[in-house]
Amino acid sequence: MSEIKTYPDNPAVATAFAQYLCDFINGQAQEKITISLSGGSTPKLLFQVLAKDFADAVDWSKVHFFWGDERCVAPDDAESNYGECRALLLDTISIPPENVHRVLGENDPAGEAVRYGKEVRQHVSSGDDGVPAFDLMILGMGGDGHTASIFPHQMELLNSEKVCDVAVHPESGQRRVTMTGKVLNASKAVVFLITGGGKAEVLKTVVQRTGAAYPATHIQPAGSLTFFLDEAAAAQL
Repeated sequence: MSEIKTYPDNPAVATAFAQYLCDFINGQAQEKITISLSGGSTPKLLFQVLAKDFADAVDWSKVHFFWGDERCVAPDDAESNYGECRALLLDTISIPPENVHRVLGENDPAGEAVRYGKEVRQHVSSGDDGVPAFDLMILGMGGDGHTASIFPHQMELLNSEKVCDVAVHPESGQRRVTMTGKVLNASKAVVFLITGGGKAEVLKTVVQRTGAAYPATHIQPAGSLTFFLDEAAAAQL
């Protein structure tokens, strides 16, 4: 069963989730907390809010950051999810460098998918089925219903036995490394950050689980599922 939280606009979503994230981290008893980050406009605002208002709110040394997907670009490229997070957040908080697990987007995608999968397995505990289970998985959703970099034309990535695989953007052809559906769904908690009226119609079918053609519909984790939405995205719910 999913929980839906709606806020007036994108900045309000980012602020509310920043508080949620800090409460989540502070509420964990274990000494190692694994969190997978997302790219996009709302996470960009989130990183800015965390850096400005919450930099000292948690013990960042307990947190290990990963990325659910990454574009195959260098870390200093403007399209790098890691690069954006580093500039807006990581350089402003006291997090050990070894706790930041970036996808090496500058490397060969196929080889990097294997390498990053091994790194995930090394640091993220697995359930009885052997699939790594993140403490918190942060996801976005595109207007085409894709999440992480699992696009509608590559639905097979939802059921891949790999931890990470290579995805291809349907329009640009850009290659990306993405975590697979089984890893997303193994997470103890999944949170979608979705904003914008252009996503309202697709979001309705995702929440109602009637949009089988949309990858986001198939994110049904064993743990909790929460949607942080702005009013525009939630307009048809």
